[in-house]
Amino acid sequence: MAQLAETYACVPSTERGRGILISGDPKSNSILYCNGRSVIIRYLDRPLEVQVYGEHAYPATVARYSPNGEWIASADVSGTVRIWGTHNDFVLKKEFRVLSGRIDDLQWSPDGERIVASGEGKGKSLVRAFMWDSGTNVGEFDGHSRRVLSCAFKPTRPFRIVTCGEDFLVNFYEGPPFKFKLSHRDHSNFVNCIRFSPDGKRFISVSSDKKGILYDAKTGDKIGELSSEDGHKGSIYAVSWSPDSRKVVTVSADKSAKLWEISDDNNGTVKRTLTCPGSGGVDDMLVGCLWQNDHIVTVSLGGSIFLYSASDLDKAPLELSGHMKNINSISVLKSDPKVILSTSYDGLIVKWVQGIGYSGKLERGVNSQIKCFAAVEEEIVSSGFDNKVWRYSLHGDQCGDGDCIDIGNQPKDLSLARLSSELALVSFDTGVTLLRGTKIVSTIDLGFTVTACTIAPNGTEAIVGGQDGKLHIYSVTGDTLQEEAVLEKHRGAITVIRYSPDVSMFASADANREAVVWDCATREVKLKNMLYHTARINCLAWSPNGSMVATGSLDTCVIVYEVDKPASSRITIKGAHLGGVYGLEFIDDQTVVSSGEDACIRLWNVTPK
Repeated sequence: MAQLAETYACVPSTERGRGILISGDPKSNSILYCNGRSVIIRYLDRPLEVQVYGEHAYPATVARYSPNGEWIASADVSGTVRIWGTHNDFVLKKEFRVLSGRIDDLQWSPDGERIVASGEGKGKSLVRAFMWDSGTNVGEFDGHSRRVLSCAFKPTRPFRIVTCGEDFLVNFYEGPPFKFKLSHRDHSNFVNCIRFSPDGKRFISVSSDKKGILYDAKTGDKIGELSSEDGHKGSIYAVSWSPDSRKVVTVSADKSAKLWEISDDNNGTVKRTLTCPGSGGVDDMLVGCLWQNDHIVTVSLGGSIFLYSASDLDKAPLELSGHMKNINSISVLKSDPKVILSTSYDGLIVKWVQGIGYSGKLERGVNSQIKCFAAVEEEIVSSGFDNKVWRYSLHGDQCGDGDCIDIGNQPKDLSLARLSSELALVSFDTGVTLLRGTKIVSTIDLGFTVTACTIAPNGTEAIVGGQDGKLHIYSVTGDTLQEEAVLEKHRGAITVIRYSPDVSMFASADANREAVVWDCATREVKLKNMLYHTARINCLAWSPNGSMVATGSLDTCVIVYEVDKPASSRITIKGAHLGGVYGLEFIDDQTVVSSGEDACIRLWNVTPK
């Protein structure tokens, strides 16, 4: 059996020039955010406890808890809202097509009976309020001509709804049924976020014009502003009220968060400016915020989440970060198997520590994309889409100066001889290149279309897989490859090949969903009928003692086989990663770590049957 032990969550999807609207539930002290088709539930006091809802057919944009915390309403770019339970395996209650375009914000009424959603649509249908159980409309929302970026429901009676958007307007509606009452055009740029105070007395709008404006919640009249003194120097993307309704936090493109005290005369003055740790680059712009209980949460454009203590702002924030895009490879350091390195196509290398989670990003000095990646002891080797292979020494959380070599071809796969890490084998479309350090030893055209390769830990043997499903075994002598055997068993292009730790066996897998374990000495099949995936196998890994081999597939599953037992006595982890599994490694003989298109990493405790 397999049991989920830890999840290292993806970070929120962000977009330059736009804020993101995160939300939470004070009772469970959890927050909600979206990445791709996933809605992430994250507990602020238990960062390794993560739940993922992946039932949207399109990228999700925003999610909110119902007032009683029992339901979550989440929306996506197709204009669909799904309402699902926070317990009982996220049972779906209702699904409605609310707008004809992307939904940017949604909010529940305080009695949990109604939901208002805003975003893009045709004609006047940019905002809609409906009964949560039937989808029946509860009002008409005239008054906007462009995308409505944010909406809010007054948390006390009489009910009111406010909206704001790209037409620079703040609109006020009375109801139910809701009708347009009045409109303000005090902002001179996009109005990005609008929020009522928890006590229901005021609401605030913030804009790309760097201003924040306060209004009376009952009448909709403008009553005050955030002071321009010590104010933001860039677009304000989001705002959140303190639980006592006396302060707000704002975040801006100027890379700062500001805490404002709202006085009795309804004006706001800066009490504290929070600058999040970072290199000062574009990724450090702040695009989202939430004040929940004693936590002040900010989100950067790079996706990093910073948790501040509202009662002790001098305390350094806790940073929760990770990947935003598909994690295409993972590596476990043999020198310290609790350390996991992961890479994504956007060039990010993240370090994780078992039991702790996020432990920092490795700065490489170059921001090239990463396609293939391997790590041994204190060295990292990677290749991208620029025909270059990079080598870096690893010192704690930093990479040393990298050396690179242009191999003249697009690398498809790379493998390191672990016992002689100077030696690396890199495959390209029609052959392989043998590297020693950053020197090309030889480039060999093999006369067939190459799809995968591996080199033995001691560097004396290499196996190359082809588009035709054949495995070519070569002895490595000096700077040449000598073909020793060709093995035929696969009926699809070879996708991955890996030696067992003691090199007595190797495993191969193909695009036709089959894996095979071979005996190295006899070159005979040792474990066959490994045909339980329903789509191409992307990755495989051996347990340190060589007794188990795990495969990960486009079908979202991980399957663990025992080499000495028939393939039918396998352990299947269903739905390990939404969109497919792309990385697999064993940390020890009982723990397998997987990564996938959902940009998450998961650790599984595996107990053989």
